[in-house]
Amino acid sequence: MLQPENNRDLSTEQKNLNNIMSRKKRAPRKIFYPDPKYQSLVLAKFINFVMYDGKKTTAEKIIYTALDEIKIKTKEDPIKVFNDAINNIRPNLEVRSRRVGGATYQVPVEVKTKRSQTLALRWLLIATRKRKNKTMSDKLLNEVMDAYQNKGAAIKKREDTHKMAESNKAFAHYRW
Repeated sequence: MLQPENNRDLSTEQKNLNNIMSRKKRAPRKIFYPDPKYQSLVLAKFINFVMYDGKKTTAEKIIYTALDEIKIKTKEDPIKVFNDAINNIRPNLEVRSRRVGGATYQVPVEVKTKRSQTLALRWLLIATRKRKNKTMSDKLLNEVMDAYQNKGAAIKKREDTHKMAESNKAFAHYRW
């Protein structure tokens, strides 16, 4: 490595070596590792969604408690129940705002797979937090079971999104 004359050259030299913030290429995607208990990537992502202030063990405890309760209640694989619930919540269509000639239109567009999964996890978490049960694991248990049976607040959110896209189908030709 070259020996810089002053401090400014050092920081520039280090930035060039690390090449962290590239101006031309897209940032690399974050790699999610599967959760330790069930080896599920979706569950690992949901644990990160639930986590507050970096307290991952607390978030894991909440989710694993809810999944254990699901196993006791349904006598089925809890990961299968969780994945089915997420697939029930996933949206197919959403509306995006598009400005055309001074007017803003809500244009229905198809949702990409990664975004639909993220939206499903987000809606599940929001619906879980709004419930009126005692503990977070109870709230999560009830919301996952409702989503598994195609009812509940998260499913209603998906239905509302689809309804909005359906009602704005006339503006689909503005899609980009």
